[in-house]
Amino acid sequence: MAGNPRSTASIAGHPIHPMLIPFPIAFFVATFLCDLAYLNTLNGEWVTATLWLLGAGLIMAALAAIAGLTDVLGDQRIRSLGTAWLHAGGNIIVVLIELYNWYTRYQHGANAVIPAGIILSGVVVLMLLFTGWKGWEMVYRHRVGVAEELSLSREEPFSH
Repeated sequence: MAGNPRSTASIAGHPIHPMLIPFPIAFFVATFLCDLAYLNTLNGEWVTATLWLLGAGLIMAALAAIAGLTDVLGDQRIRSLGTAWLHAGGNIIVVLIELYNWYTRYQHGANAVIPAGIILSGVVVLMLLFTGWKGWEMVYRHRVGVAEELSLSREEPFSH
């Protein structure tokens, strides 16, 4: 199979997975920021915001995971990348942590935020840095989902 590993979940040649992943990342990072705001103000509205952010993040993460899994199953070259499995495995752990984080907040409200919720949210942000790094490594090093016409010249843009 010649060329770059391709994204099988795409619309008009545009991979769906990278279109979706900014949403759960933003929602999960915003959860951590709202936790910090709650810690500083003890205003319960921040806790309410985190429930919505976590819920939306989990829904969008599920959609992004479906698109990502479709890509992995659709091209053996992606399946053979250790980076792909670190990216996927890390994100599965992120989703499980955030699912627990959402459930405990749903059950216990503000009592679930300090300190456990903040710690969980902070761990997730750190994990997202790792899984995001691995995701971009697949694109920039392994050219996963990069259109062929964009990868014809592998020279650095300012190498002349």
